Amino acid sequence: MKIGVLGGDGYCGWATALHLSAQGHTVAVVDNFVRRQWDHELGVQTLTPIRTMPERLRAWKQASGLSIDSYTGDICDYEFLAEFMRDFEPEAVVHFAEQRSAPFSMIDRKHAVGTQTNNVVGTLNLLFALKEFEPDCHLIKLGTMGEYGTPNIDIEEGYITIEHNGRKDVLPFPKQPGSFYHLSKVHDSHNIMFACRIWGLRATDLNQGVVYGTVTRETEMNEALINRFDYDEVFGTVLNRFCAQAAVGHPLTVYGKGGQTRGFLDIRDTVRCIELACLNPAQRGECRVYNQFTEQFSVLDLAQLVRTAAKELGLTVQIDHLPDPRVESEHHYYNAKHSKLIDLGLKPHYLSDALLDSLVNIAIRYKDGIDPSMFLPRVNWRSAVNDRKKTQDAAAAGMVSF
Repeated sequence: MKIGVLGGDGYCGWATALHLSAQGHTVAVVDNFVRRQWDHELGVQTLTPIRTMPERLRAWKQASGLSIDSYTGDICDYEFLAEFMRDFEPEAVVHFAEQRSAPFSMIDRKHAVGTQTNNVVGTLNLLFALKEFEPDCHLIKLGTMGEYGTPNIDIEEGYITIEHNGRKDVLPFPKQPGSFYHLSKVHDSHNIMFACRIWGLRATDLNQGVVYGTVTRETEMNEALINRFDYDEVFGTVLNRFCAQAAVGHPLTVYGKGGQTRGFLDIRDTVRCIELACLNPAQRGECRVYNQFTEQFSVLDLAQLVRTAAKELGLTVQIDHLPDPRVESEHHYYNAKHSKLIDLGLKPHYLSDALLDSLVNIAIRYKDGIDPSMFLPRVNWRSAVNDRKKTQDAAAAGMVSF
């Protein structure tokens, strides 16, 4: 197939592009590289040293003998997006090209508005481009399990059967997003459902859990293909932060009681899920939803798992509880269904098999680059002016601000 990967320079996008190319598909990556600029704005960087896109593509060609096309531009620019669609003529488009950090969206008004503008406008442009140029192209959109929130009922895969006053219908599962970022993803979901219904587009909305790991079969082929390892409190995941803290002997910082429970999956399962969606497209007019994760853990569960793994390596790690900067339940019911991708053939990897090799050992390997000042939370959900001075200072120094 001809598959376009929007946001192909990012963590999930890069691994996905390599995997699809290795499977024999013709792949093009699209990116405006703003994700790298946000690192400069925040004064952070990935722990693993990632190369420029031209270097990455040359390394892939050398390692595999395969080529990946590259288009540089912003999908919020419709003329650029239209030119990509006319030139590449994709049969499937994998859409990762969004600002994906909840804390980033909660820094202040500017970052909240920027997040929603980038995400909602970019997705709307894509829907119109598909309608105009490739109406049979299959849209595979990365949503998030965070759209659902933490309801006190089981979370279904996208839709729920409701009986009310003697009548029955199948409706989108109620959404309780926890940040302006998660709200933008809800808006995307509604826009995609609407476009499929009125224009007959085909779409798969993958509500993904928290992704972990740096290693896929393809990234191991050449050091220049290495993926991101973000551990800061804005773009990093809680699991990456714990592993980085363990590597330098810093206490693991659990927000609140640590009962916050979410779905998790290995990056190797992310790329496989995308492939399965490509090979099994939605029907015309169908917007289907899959919950994309393989295991559920609480924050405290993760801290205890990392402490145990560190102990195997001779590291003594403590667990500290900090006041939770987020507005969320610290203990709640959580049971989300996630069978549809398994039914398509996903064979999951599990955290117990990846924790040392793909996480803790990576953190130890690059521990000289760990900056402990990045561990503590700076963004508070209850404030509308987080880090304003830091952002202003970065702009004054000539760094790019969102």
